[in-house]
Amino acid sequence: MIQIQCKETLYTYNLYHITKAFFPNAEIKQCVDAEQEPLVRIELDDGSCFLLDAKEFEENQKKEDAQEKKKIVTKMVYRFLSEKTGQEMAWGMLTGVRPTKLAMHQMENGMNEAQAKAFLQEVYCVSEKKAGLAVDIACREKTLLSKLDYLNGFSLYVGIPFCPSICSYCSFSSSPIDVWSPRMDDYLNALCIELRHIAKETEGKTLNTIYIGGGTPTTLTAKQLEKLLNVVDELFLNEERGAELLEYTVEAGRPDSITKEKLEVICRHPVTRISVNPQTMQQKTLDLVGRKHTVQAVKDIFHLARELGFDNINMDLIAGLPGENAEDMRDTLRQIEELSPDSLTVHSLAIKRAARMAQEQPVRDLHTEITEMVEDAAKTAEKLGLVPYYLYRQKNIAGNFENVGYAKADKAGIYNILIMEEKQTIYAAGAGATTKIVLPEKIKTENGKETNLIRIENVKNIEEYIARIDEMIKRKSN
Repeated sequence: MIQIQCKETLYTYNLYHITKAFFPNAEIKQCVDAEQEPLVRIELDDGSCFLLDAKEFEENQKKEDAQEKKKIVTKMVYRFLSEKTGQEMAWGMLTGVRPTKLAMHQMENGMNEAQAKAFLQEVYCVSEKKAGLAVDIACREKTLLSKLDYLNGFSLYVGIPFCPSICSYCSFSSSPIDVWSPRMDDYLNALCIELRHIAKETEGKTLNTIYIGGGTPTTLTAKQLEKLLNVVDELFLNEERGAELLEYTVEAGRPDSITKEKLEVICRHPVTRISVNPQTMQQKTLDLVGRKHTVQAVKDIFHLARELGFDNINMDLIAGLPGENAEDMRDTLRQIEELSPDSLTVHSLAIKRAARMAQEQPVRDLHTEITEMVEDAAKTAEKLGLVPYYLYRQKNIAGNFENVGYAKADKAGIYNILIMEEKQTIYAAGAGATTKIVLPEKIKTENGKETNLIRIENVKNIEEYIARIDEMIKRKSN
């Protein structure tokens, strides 16, 4: 049992996640007591304790704002835990999901690459290797995003929240298709209503990217998929609007949901990129996590997509799945190398509370194992001529690592970068989808903070989304 006591809620989020990174299997209890004397007290299960005197800290930090105070306290706790465990975290004291955003921000404000790298190392205790990776990716992101119209442009996300089955590690808003198949047409009708509204809201604006994701979009029947893509074509890819489109992705995803007929439907539309996502090429693992398809099915669908003319195919892998070791990952990578996808996204396993796996078993200590997996994946990507182009992190990620997207020079997924860097407005349709409006200037929120990003969330519940579609539309109205 580890106990964290804070005088203010300002510190609770960072301190919980930093502590969890060092002790992934520990039970952590937190409390906030405005009357307590120490600003922060952390008691480890061996009886050792971190204490930060409130008065002394406040006297020394009078000129610092709240965010700077939080950063200072987080660094002090990180150093304490690092000394106690003898470990340095690859991403240091960073708890956020967007390390490249920090690097890009510094370079946009005048730092060169070497200075941005040093900034991450000195201010956030990031390792030299990860700081270099973040800066390299930020530079590539900057080049790719320069093609976009930030001021008058937007991107479109369309969510299909259904899957053939729910994987044990998944915490997304997905629902099993066998339960929802009777309501699929109703969902699709509501989705098309929302898309028509978005088309009206964005009249006169430039559409740069489209991403149809989920869930698994290919859980739609071929007829339903054709209907959806026809509506997207009609509303967003006509002569007036389609000229500036740089990328159109359909995340085909699970091989057990993909058929030749569905791939032929996608072929009839101006889709430029698809995903075929095995997560692993180990049959024992696919069976264990609830993915009801075979390794051979992955290969068959991939080859079929190539035969039909798809020249930009992404594949996703997860490092650290239950029961897998570094040799299993090497075998998976050997099979992926034979397929030679145009891009490869390598995720480090992140177990969130909503996932079934989090309720069934403790998080394993994968630091050494996952280091090998991640490094082997990077080597395989290099052999395939793929370079890292986007990166993000998640809470409760195994070994405190990251997710990295690798791609050939002209096959990077621009939408993937946008969702992390938040440089352009993304209109999102579907249950659980979040629209992000990027404003040209910052505004003050109700709690006094400044932001240039407005989030508009759709309800996650599919029944409610269908029933309340008029409300979802109203939320997006100017």
